[in-house]
Amino acid sequence: MTGDSPRRPAAGRASGPLSGWRVVVTRARAQASELGRLLTEAGAVSIEVPVIEIADPADGGAALREVLSRIDTFDWVVFTSVNAVERCLGDPRSFPKLGRARVGAVGPGTASALGARGIETDLVPDRYVAEALAEAFPLPAQPGIGGVLLPCSAGARDVVAEGLRAKGWQVEVVEAYRTLRPILPAGTAGALENADVITFASSSAVTGCLELSGRDHLPPVVACIGPITAQTAVEAGLSVEVVARVHTTEGLVQALIEWAAGRLGSGEQG
Repeated sequence: MTGDSPRRPAAGRASGPLSGWRVVVTRARAQASELGRLLTEAGAVSIEVPVIEIADPADGGAALREVLSRIDTFDWVVFTSVNAVERCLGDPRSFPKLGRARVGAVGPGTASALGARGIETDLVPDRYVAEALAEAFPLPAQPGIGGVLLPCSAGARDVVAEGLRAKGWQVEVVEAYRTLRPILPAGTAGALENADVITFASSSAVTGCLELSGRDHLPPVVACIGPITAQTAVEAGLSVEVVARVHTTEGLVQALIEWAAGRLGSGEQG
């Protein structure tokens, strides 16, 4: 990471508040299109460099299928990512009814993915991070009796599970997917170096990017979807300039728009 100022935005490519800024999207390929679309609509040049890949659990999904077969035994099902929703509910025809289980989501993006599948969300915290979800979660009617199913990625932070157990819930964690490191195509280092901003929508994207490319090739400005991702980036030695106040894809783009306006307003254009 050089710490240099971003270059002057390229002129004449598009109109909008991010006109000409070259912004790297590091989300998994299946999720990059929405962020890329919003950036393009704002005038940015969106550059997809997917540094993580979503894959099946190590057991091929056997544990997930087994736990979903007894979904009626749980009081709550809690989703902490869109990936978890897609892995559990990818094909609505094959997913058992939730029955009596209530549904929690870490943020509006996850809740929207549930809503697209006809599932109403009962709890979304005011702050879209795992800590807030655990804090907002209700107490069970009787400590040690109520059950919560938590489908998540392999190696995910255990903040939600620990927080719910501390409140008296019985929590069953099941691996719904894994995040892997893809092979980046030739020329990726050059694409990164020629960009102005790199966006991270998860901690796994930060670590994946650094494992694949190192710090030396990254654009000068780092933008993160929220404080947890930003903390991961800072702990890895990156200087984070933009952190979204609303921890969604839309919030990240809005934070970039405000950042770009601030630079132009102060005359810092490269």
